[in-house]
Amino acid sequence: MTTTGEERERGFDHTEVEPRWQRTWDEADVFRIDDDETDPEYVLAMFPYTSGELHMGHVRNYTITDAYARFERMRGESVLHPMGWDSFGLPAENAAEERDTNPRDWTMQCIDSMREQLTEMGFGYDWERELATCEPEYYQWNQWLFKQFREEGLVERQAAELNWCPSCETVLADEQVEGEDELCWRCDTPIEAREMDQWFFTITDYAEELLEDLDDLDGWPNNVREMQRNWIGKQEGASVAFEVGDYGDVDIFTTRLDTIHGATFFSLAPGHPVAQEIAADNEEVAEYIEMAEDADEDDLDVTSGVFTGEYATNPATGEEIPVYVADYVLTDVGTGALYAVPAHDERDHEFAEAHDIDIVQVVEPTEDADADPDDIDVQEAAYTEDGVLVNSGEFDSLTSEEARDRFVSEFDGEHRTEYNLRDWGISRQRYWGTPIPMIHCDDCGYVEVPDEDLPVELPEFVHTTGNPLDAAEEWKQVDCPDCGADAVRETDTMDTFVDSSWYFLRYTSPDLDDAPFDAERASDWMPVDQYVGGIEHAVMHLLYARFFTKVLDDLDMVDGVREPFTNLTNQGMVLGEDGNKMSKSLGNGVSPQRIIEEYGADTARLFIMEAAQPEKEFAWSPEGVQSAHSFLQNVYTLVSEYSEGEVDTGDAGDIADYVAREIDATAANATAEFEDFRFNHALQAVRELVSLLRRYQEATTPDADTFERGLATAAKLLAPVAPHAAEEMWAELDRDGLIAEAEWPAAEAPDDYETERQLVENTREDVRDIVDTVGIEDPQTITLAVAPQWKHRVLDLARNADGNVVGTVMQDEELREQGEAAADFAKEIAGRAQSLDEQLPPEREQTALERAAWLVEREFGAEVVVQGPEEAASDLVGKAGPGRPAIDIEE
Repeated sequence: MTTTGEERERGFDHTEVEPRWQRTWDEADVFRIDDDETDPEYVLAMFPYTSGELHMGHVRNYTITDAYARFERMRGESVLHPMGWDSFGLPAENAAEERDTNPRDWTMQCIDSMREQLTEMGFGYDWERELATCEPEYYQWNQWLFKQFREEGLVERQAAELNWCPSCETVLADEQVEGEDELCWRCDTPIEAREMDQWFFTITDYAEELLEDLDDLDGWPNNVREMQRNWIGKQEGASVAFEVGDYGDVDIFTTRLDTIHGATFFSLAPGHPVAQEIAADNEEVAEYIEMAEDADEDDLDVTSGVFTGEYATNPATGEEIPVYVADYVLTDVGTGALYAVPAHDERDHEFAEAHDIDIVQVVEPTEDADADPDDIDVQEAAYTEDGVLVNSGEFDSLTSEEARDRFVSEFDGEHRTEYNLRDWGISRQRYWGTPIPMIHCDDCGYVEVPDEDLPVELPEFVHTTGNPLDAAEEWKQVDCPDCGADAVRETDTMDTFVDSSWYFLRYTSPDLDDAPFDAERASDWMPVDQYVGGIEHAVMHLLYARFFTKVLDDLDMVDGVREPFTNLTNQGMVLGEDGNKMSKSLGNGVSPQRIIEEYGADTARLFIMEAAQPEKEFAWSPEGVQSAHSFLQNVYTLVSEYSEGEVDTGDAGDIADYVAREIDATAANATAEFEDFRFNHALQAVRELVSLLRRYQEATTPDADTFERGLATAAKLLAPVAPHAAEEMWAELDRDGLIAEAEWPAAEAPDDYETERQLVENTREDVRDIVDTVGIEDPQTITLAVAPQWKHRVLDLARNADGNVVGTVMQDEELREQGEAAADFAKEIAGRAQSLDEQLPPEREQTALERAAWLVEREFGAEVVVQGPEEAASDLVGKAGPGRPAIDIEE
């Protein structure tokens, strides 16, 4: 798949063209945006982690935003399109260890390499706004914001059972634990539970607003909003107290208080305080709790549990039910205690079967339910739907909803709202991250680092296992800012998702040295209008960024900006040629660098954007790459032929009129598709326009103005996606300035364009059918006869005839003059009257066919004659209908 010598001679050499235009854009400050711009179009891709090499996922992500940013810029918008580096994190630490260097040097090498690759791809960024999260100039504001959050009551130091990755040797947030197997999001190692003191952002304070505001994010994919809803996990329920032995009242939370009469046992999470108290005097319970705490997730199942020897009193029945400690009850969900109703909960049912506990039905289907009460056997399986109460004493026949409401007061409970969302643990036991700006003093406790001492910079890298900052003895030994006594710095660093929770605000004023961002400018420029990135960040980065933005507004740092991203696109994956995810192990990866060297950046960009809509995945295709490359070379060749005088031109006429309308329609169509992020549809329209221009050149001596306008329009429409080739074409056409700064082509489709296009396509298809069916090998003349005005009148009446088409038509005095012909035509269309489309009137239909006659002549090598209803033979006109001219073919 290499470029032929003939193509190189006529086409353009990407190895010369692409770097030249990249230098030109840079020198002309095409992508720079002034600080005094008002509410620019903010187009942003999730910034990359500094791995050192771009992969095809990067190329797709950044091509999408670059194409859209260029499109908006050509439409006259000022555009903010920045780039930066998500440059803290464990992978850099590991890479440095492997290479016997330090994370900073490795990261900076990666940044230099990736910046060069992004430039080679022709991505138009305002590099003056570049940022890197590992620079003290950036992360000092992480530390400053941490202090502002703490002052606002949004930071806590908590002892908690946390997710520990033994491979990464660090704590993970709940969002960083993946799947039912509970694996580390970075290395797929099964996580362990550890009790540790950690710093938390209390994101739960914003749980309700984070949930409610999802309804207003109309520009976000529904699946992302649903993932966040599920993660926040709001549950409306109630709490009631069960008295447990001598341990007093224990609160439970339930969403199914209607089932309380069916409670046959009580369960405590291993970490529940009452379970711990029981364990102090019960060796069997203590052993179970220890086993549960140490066990991997795979070692336990829903039936795992131990009877404590204690009993709880059911407030609904007064009955005593056995108390178990069971691993399927989670300490941090609800209250860590629950009453169990095996007849109406699947997990309770499974546990009850394993431990031979009674199963008592207290809800059965309503009369209008799909299920038949006689078919329900709760001994075999739990019935989990709402219904009506049974075996519930005086409350029998209440609906589940009625019972839930009544039982709250009946059993001294209270309505409660619970969330699955947990506070965000930001402490990480690693080196390459933002030092948490806290100092521990034995006398004063935890004390903030004063503002004047920010940033707390990282010390030299220490090669060690465990937490590297713990080994930096000189760095961590400090004086207490409050009392001056010996104290110790916090040696945990922040979760790197803190870095990415506000970076989009820093782009508005990246060089500001007295605040994280300019509040007035951020308030004007935010939110991001179009954000593009991977679905894997749905409940991590995107949720945290929403949280940060709301807090910053509450801190009066942005004015009324409550959501960071107006429109969100999750780009699909680029698969290997074999249809599998690209990976080194499968050997199916494709190097962007190799594609750039062999075919050029524009070819890679065009192929990626043509292959599928941004949110869809697609497989890499060498044939698709070759097609994109050949197309760009062919378009350039057509432009070059014209600019060098190799295309003979002549006068305007019907063909020029047809082509002119197609140019306008293509611009309008492509504009709409770009706006809707359907770049592949827009590019298909450009391909069709270029094909039309080539056929125009071959069919006649084209009108110079029309032909050149078509070439210029094609170049402009290609410019967002294949910018280097488009600039080269623009220069060949001797146009002023850069195409990157040129005005987007007018986007007004001609009147009745779609109706006319359908007319032409249907007519060409009808001619093909006649030629094929009759077997006409060498047609000489094709006559097209347009239907008379009275048939259009019939069509209009039929569309509104409300079923009686013939009667309505024949009541019309003008149509009665047509006699049986009108009645016959009315009968012909009566069955499809409601689906009849608007058609062009006869004179405009004739004009449209005359304009397009050259396409039919070119396809069939025959003369085409278009006749109006007055000039065509009556028997031929009689066969014509609105939008369906009669056709006569002579051999």
